[in-house]
Amino acid sequence: QNFVSAATGATIAAALARAFVANRGEGVGNFWADLIRTTLYVLLPLCIVLSIVLVALGLPQTLAASVDATTLEGAPQKIALFATASQEAIKQLGINGGGVFNVNSAHPFENPTPLTNLITAVSINVLGWAAFFAFGRSAMARKDIRALVAAALILLSAGAAAIYATETQAPPALVAAGVDASVNMEGKEVRFGAPSTATWAAMTTGASNGSVNGMHSSLMPLGGAVTLFLMQLGEILPGGIGSGIAIMVVMALLAVFVAGLMVGRTPEYLGKKVEAREIQLAMLAVLVIPLSMLGFSGVAAVLPEALKGLMHAGPHGLSEILYGYTSATANNGSAFGGLTANAPWWNTTLGISMMLGRFAPIVAVLAIAGALAAKPKLAPSAGTLPTDGGLFIGLLIGVILILGGLQFFPALALGPIVEHFQALAAVASVH
Repeated sequence: QNFVSAATGATIAAALARAFVANRGEGVGNFWADLIRTTLYVLLPLCIVLSIVLVALGLPQTLAASVDATTLEGAPQKIALFATASQEAIKQLGINGGGVFNVNSAHPFENPTPLTNLITAVSINVLGWAAFFAFGRSAMARKDIRALVAAALILLSAGAAAIYATETQAPPALVAAGVDASVNMEGKEVRFGAPSTATWAAMTTGASNGSVNGMHSSLMPLGGAVTLFLMQLGEILPGGIGSGIAIMVVMALLAVFVAGLMVGRTPEYLGKKVEAREIQLAMLAVLVIPLSMLGFSGVAAVLPEALKGLMHAGPHGLSEILYGYTSATANNGSAFGGLTANAPWWNTTLGISMMLGRFAPIVAVLAIAGALAAKPKLAPSAGTLPTDGGLFIGLLIGVILILGGLQFFPALALGPIVEHFQALAAVASVH
């Protein structure tokens, strides 16, 4: 399933890329052929290489259930084992995120050293970015796709910098108590520290990965808000293998549509006219995300059965609810640890969120691909908006932020942002 899930996203991107080069109804490819090729020629070879590297760096690779050990106190202990290296490889390269152990990549058997931390962190995004460039080559639009990469990198870098800034400052409560704490080390592994944990948090929420090397619920309130926001943008930084570039192209279609409205011309993107049907389908792909994230969160916030799963009340409790449905809808999988989701309400609604967040955009993207493939390929004209320059990058970032900001800012304001000001107010009251 780890392999098939990753390969499925690649097939969607491949179909969309073919739609831009198709001329008047040419096909968009075969799902099964793309699935097998992605699995056999991309995922398996890379995972084999990464597995060998991780075994050499200390990750266990065995089918034995456990090993017996003796503690320093002389008591016997069973230590759980698994074929961790091979699972870690597809977990990261496939942008799946599901670890062997409950604390994921914070566990020393999954991520024992700073070197393995670096390798596995890079592995989170390597195929997501590769899918962008593969799309550009397949659609014969390398310059245009580099503009999408630039927009995604700017947003991801800003998110990483924001989390880094919040986590490398002393928590206000500790400062007020006179404790020497230069960084926020709650929920973090000493062998990684706050900077590596902050960077990982941005990378795993910018992609639909969800693996963690520290606890996101222990991030400072604004750091937690950024991880939420990165997922709420639609998992496009760079997102999953193929699915990230597919949704980013949807955002690009909306951007050229907005530009077309401003100048009174029918918009075009990569040689295809963007008309009402494509925009309707694009909005379906975009709007199902907040519908699931905010709709379920709103119901859960007032339903007694759902509130039983919360460890915290107040703004952080709302953040736990919002993070749960955001992560599920975005197919991310990370969580705020205070939410006990193993209950009928949470299992059912989070499962529905996963289905909506995964398949509704896929259906919309494939419908867009079919509509574009049926259109003739047009040569650029004097009135065509250039989609490979700085102006378009700025326009695209604006569309992404407006779609994310306007829809999710009120919920974020009630959760992590209020929590941030509560912490500052509590410190001020002490003085």
